[in-house]
Amino acid sequence: MSRLTGVALAALAWMLVVAGIAPPATADDESGFAAPRWSGLDARDLPAPAGSGRGELISQVPLDPAVSLPEVGDARRFLYVTNRSADGPAVTSTAAVFVPSGTAPTGGWPVIAWAHGTTGLGDDCTPSALPRSERDEAYLGHWLGQGYAIVASDYAGLGTPGPMQYLDREAAARNIVDSVIAAQNLGLPLAKRWAIVGQSQGAAAGLSAAHPATTLSSGSGLDYRGVVATGAPAYINYPIGLAGPDFPPVTLPAGLNSYVLYILAGFLDARPDIATTSALTPRAAQLIGQARSVCLPAMVELTEGLDLRTLFSKPIAEVPGLTDALNAYMSIPDRGYDRPIFLGQGLLDRDVPAPSALTLAAALAANGEPVTLKVYPTDHSGTVMTSTGDSTPWLAQLMQP
Repeated sequence: MSRLTGVALAALAWMLVVAGIAPPATADDESGFAAPRWSGLDARDLPAPAGSGRGELISQVPLDPAVSLPEVGDARRFLYVTNRSADGPAVTSTAAVFVPSGTAPTGGWPVIAWAHGTTGLGDDCTPSALPRSERDEAYLGHWLGQGYAIVASDYAGLGTPGPMQYLDREAAARNIVDSVIAAQNLGLPLAKRWAIVGQSQGAAAGLSAAHPATTLSSGSGLDYRGVVATGAPAYINYPIGLAGPDFPPVTLPAGLNSYVLYILAGFLDARPDIATTSALTPRAAQLIGQARSVCLPAMVELTEGLDLRTLFSKPIAEVPGLTDALNAYMSIPDRGYDRPIFLGQGLLDRDVPAPSALTLAAALAANGEPVTLKVYPTDHSGTVMTSTGDSTPWLAQLMQP
């Protein structure tokens, strides 16, 4: 049996166990999702200026205190230029930046690029326009307290024109790197040293950005050091690629159903050249349409009790070119990194299968990549704060001047 087949079967086995014994999965980001506060910078209809390039800062405003973090020295929302692929057009994204209180060290505050977890695909799900969840407020506050400035991209399409391509590895990489490049022009005391920290969807985005970060930031003067990723959804493209009307007859927790629909919505938007809809039912089309605008807490309610088999009229693997395209769209690289990787994984994680992240760690180690793996007796969300006991000194060592 090949390694990839083993990964797919392990993930399917995990899905069966979760469906049989676990209570409903919780949303990755449980913020209130009230009406967005755009801080005076509503960018939903603002395209990239003609002739603009990656990492260009377009505008900035003070961040509304209602969507800021406690005890920051400065917080802003900004609009910048990025793209979704090497040959794709320029698009816009928004981000928030949080600067610690107090006097910046010589050379400026070292920077963490925060890659957020799943909030949804609609503009109303934009993280910089919403209060952070209690967990994320504590986690980001921890890093601020360690003396890091935080640059938090919303990812292109959340609060800016066009779709947010959920788990699109190349788009996420460029959105994250370009936010850090643009932040250097905000007039804040930011150092050139930077690292990536991400959770769940953000762990996939962070690892995807870590892989080409040095190359994508070349010429900017930035000094990329490494990545911290917790709850990384590795290799889930393989069980998704096995989906069809003969999928195992189980009902997954609604959180996992929501992730599947977000993946399908993002993939359809990213690869319209693939005839994915030929394998989908009218029920799937309806739910995918809702997934494009409904934020995660409401999407979890909509998909409670959903039988995934009802989404497919035939196995999606029968769609020409789909399997390879899906793998290219969302697979996390397991080789080719030039900076260290920290993986934190909860053994009780119901949202992201522990076997997936553990398989990624094993593949990275087998390929000679600089990976550190820490496993905790916690669930998906609990791993975030629990991991700081290990990730904090790990990152501090990397970020020394």
